[in-house]
Amino acid sequence: MTGFVDIYTLIFLVLAVVIFFKLRGVLGQRTGNERPPFDPFSRRDTKPAEPNAAGDKVIALPRRPGPTAPAEPAPAPAVDERVTAIAPEGSPLGQGLRAIIAADPGFDPKQFLDGARGAYEMIVTAFAAGDRKTLKPLLSREVYDGFVGAIGEREGRGETIEFNFVGIDRAEIVDAAVKGGTAHVTVRFVTKLITATRDKAGAVVDGDPVHVSDVTDIWTFARETASRDPNWKLVATESVE
Repeated sequence: MTGFVDIYTLIFLVLAVVIFFKLRGVLGQRTGNERPPFDPFSRRDTKPAEPNAAGDKVIALPRRPGPTAPAEPAPAPAVDERVTAIAPEGSPLGQGLRAIIAADPGFDPKQFLDGARGAYEMIVTAFAAGDRKTLKPLLSREVYDGFVGAIGEREGRGETIEFNFVGIDRAEIVDAAVKGGTAHVTVRFVTKLITATRDKAGAVVDGDPVHVSDVTDIWTFARETASRDPNWKLVATESVE
């Protein structure tokens, strides 16, 4: 019996050695089905990325570990600084600006002037081109109707405008007030323009296609102080000869 048992023991030992070498040949080899190593910057979800408005893919990156304090916005200039940078202390204009800031604490006259400059160029350029789409969000209903009426009359006569915006020499706030919850700011623009109107045959009927003209416009912008819409609209225009 001892010899019989020893033979089977030997057989099992041989099988164990064979299995061991086969396993060692497989261990440590890649088969192509292994889970990839962990990447802390990979996406945490498995949904396909949604295209944004520009057609690009939006990929959400994981946040840094641990709480992070939000960046604090830069403090706004004091009311006095914002007002005296534009108007003399105690002047009617200064009082009007203070009234607007009281109703809308975020109002900054200097920043408003920067925006008014940009709006002026956009509006006069769009009017010369007959661009109603650009004009509509920048003008009040009454001013828009007046501008569109003038554009329609011009088009009805078959006239076109050659226009070149040279630049703004000066822009200054000349009046400010709050009326019935609506802020009004009046700006005097002193600008240089090249403009000429041509008839159907191409002849110049108004202006000069090469001469730079000095133009002074007084425009009033308005905005409801309680509105979430930060945009101002042109509500009145006046040209100074």
